[in-house]
Amino acid sequence: MADRDDKFAGDDPFAIIRRWMDEAAASEINDPNAIALSTVDASGMPNARMVLLKDVEDDAFVFYTNYTSAKAREIDQAQKAAFVMHWKSLRRQVRVRGHVEKEDGPQADAYYASRSLKSRLGAWASDQSQPLEGRATLMAKVAKVTAQHGTNPARPPFWGGYRITPIEIEFWADGAFRLHDRFRWSRENPGAPWDISRLNP
Repeated sequence: MADRDDKFAGDDPFAIIRRWMDEAAASEINDPNAIALSTVDASGMPNARMVLLKDVEDDAFVFYTNYTSAKAREIDQAQKAAFVMHWKSLRRQVRVRGHVEKEDGPQADAYYASRSLKSRLGAWASDQSQPLEGRATLMAKVAKVTAQHGTNPARPPFWGGYRITPIEIEFWADGAFRLHDRFRWSRENPGAPWDISRLNP
């Protein structure tokens, strides 16, 4: 598309996102890989929360969570999700919608092993999204799992990754007088060729 400037250069949306994330890493105060992840429950009621995007693959995005959490239950039911990345310092955002599958193998093991020990033990201790009597209860459970699993805990069977393979990616960049630049990459299904279009601001 001829009227795209350097911010949107190239036909690979994942390359653009990696470039934007690299630029955000130099300017955002915290968590340039934060995404607002949206899911829906069985009744169609939407949910949104911030999570950290841990990998941008050649054709997908990966994040990690507790498989018993509300987000995981909703993803497992719908097998679809959406997210927004927003970088205030760059005045840019990316919107993604797509199909979701679990990443529950060696890649999840490797990421879990890369986390700090306290974070690994915290994954064992937290019944994510479930009611908690108080912080003292949580800390007592951390002490218990520390005694059980030691200094090199294996990845919990209830904790791992999700891979979002998009059918739509939209890039937004701030423009003067609210005349923003918006470009959408869309395809009928994963693996199909991308169609690129400019959208009105």
